[in-house]
Amino acid sequence: MTAATAAGAPEVTRWWQLPAYGLLGLPLAMAALPVYVQVAPYYSALRGVGLAELGWVLFAARLCDMLQDPLLGHLVDRRRGAIARWLTLGAIVLALAFTGLWLPPADRIAATLWLGAMLVLAYSAHSMLNIAYLAWGANLGGGGPRNSAALLPAAAWREGAGLAGMVLASVVPATIIGGDLARMSDRMAVYSLAFALILLVALLALLTLAPAWPAAPRPHAHWRAALCRMAANRRFRQLLLPYFLNACSVALPATLALFFIRDQIGAASLAGAFLGCYFIAAACGLPLWSAAARRLGVLPCWRLGMALSIASFAGAGLLGAGDVLPYFAVCIAAGAALGADLALPPVLLAETLDAGDAPGAYYGVLTLLGKLAMALSGLALPLLSTLGYQPGTPGGAPMALVYAGLPCMLKLLAVAALRCVPRQLRQTTPTPHYRSTP
Repeated sequence: MTAATAAGAPEVTRWWQLPAYGLLGLPLAMAALPVYVQVAPYYSALRGVGLAELGWVLFAARLCDMLQDPLLGHLVDRRRGAIARWLTLGAIVLALAFTGLWLPPADRIAATLWLGAMLVLAYSAHSMLNIAYLAWGANLGGGGPRNSAALLPAAAWREGAGLAGMVLASVVPATIIGGDLARMSDRMAVYSLAFALILLVALLALLTLAPAWPAAPRPHAHWRAALCRMAANRRFRQLLLPYFLNACSVALPATLALFFIRDQIGAASLAGAFLGCYFIAAACGLPLWSAAARRLGVLPCWRLGMALSIASFAGAGLLGAGDVLPYFAVCIAAGAALGADLALPPVLLAETLDAGDAPGAYYGVLTLLGKLAMALSGLALPLLSTLGYQPGTPGGAPMALVYAGLPCMLKLLAVAALRCVPRQLRQTTPTPHYRSTP
C-alpha cells in the first residue's frame, strides 16, 4: 500500500492498486439493483405476498433508509482514522441481512414484515459501505480540485466490477427463482454464502492492496456547516435534479423487469439470459464511455447515453408476447446506455468539489437521491395493481406504459435539466489519458 501524500491523497504507483480498489464494487452491486429486481417476484412466488403489499414495503424500506445517508457521509468524513472498522462492521451486517432476506418465515404476514426489516438492515449496511467507498475513490483525484484524468480510471474499475456483480446477481437468482419452488430457499442460502465470501475477499483487497485512504484526518466542520457549504455549491446543486430524474428512469424498469419478461414477453425461462445480456452489454460499453468521456467530456457522453436509453425503452413499449429477439436487442442497447449512467455521474459530482470539501457528505446526498428514486419505483407495483394488472396475467397497455413510457418521459426531463448545469461542467475539453507507473 502506498503512503498518503502531504496533501492527504494517495499516489497510485502500482498496476494492481486500481483493480484492488474496484473489486468491492462487485459485491456492492450484487446487493443493490439486482436485489430490488428479484425480491418482489421471489416473495410473491415463495410466500404469496400480494403485489400492492410488496410495493408499499419496498417504498417504506427505501424511504426509511435514504434519510440516513447524509449523516453517514458526514460520519465517514469525520472518522477517517476508523474507516477500516466502519467498513468491516458494514460488511458483517450486510452479509447477515442479505442472507436473511432470502430466508423468510413461512407465514405470509410474517414474511412481509421480515422483508421490511431485512431490507432496512441491508440498505443501511450497504449505505455505510458504499458512501465510504465512493469517498475513497474521490480522494484518488488528489488533494486539490478533482479532475477526470485521475477519477475516470478508478470509476471504470469500480463500475466494471459492479457490472460483473450485476451480471452474476441477475443470472443466478433469476435462474433459481424460475426453477423448482421446493428447492428455492436452499439454493438461495448457498448463493448468500457465496456472496459473503466475495464480500470478504473484496474488502480485504481494498484495505490491504488499494491506494491508501488518507491517514491523517482532515478537520471538518459541524454537519450544519457542511450542509451549508453544500447548499452554497451551485455546480453541485444543479447536478441534483438531472441525476434524480435519471435515477428514477433507471429504477422503474428495474423494479418491473421480471414481471415484464414473464407477463409481457412471455419468456420467464429466459429471464436470467435477458438480465445477463443487459449487464454484459453495460460492462462492454463501460470502457467505451470512459474513453469517449476523456475525448469529448463527461457531460456530453452522459447525454448521449440518455438518448440511447430513450430509444431503447421506446422500442420496448411496442413489444408483446413472443418478441424474444427484439427484447434481446432492447436489453443490449439499454445495457450499453447503463454504462454511462453508472460511471459518469459520480465523476461529474467529484468535478464540482473544491479543495477542502468533504466528499463523503456529497456522496451521501447522491445516494439519498438514488434511494429516493428506488423508493418511488416501488409504487409502480400498486399503480399497476390499480390499473388492473395482476402477476401471471398478460401485462398489456398498463405494463408497457409504466415499464417503458414513464422511463422515457423521465429521461427526456433529465436531458432538459442538464441544460442548467454550469458552463464549466459542459465544456468538452479533452482530459489527458491516465497511466499508472509499473
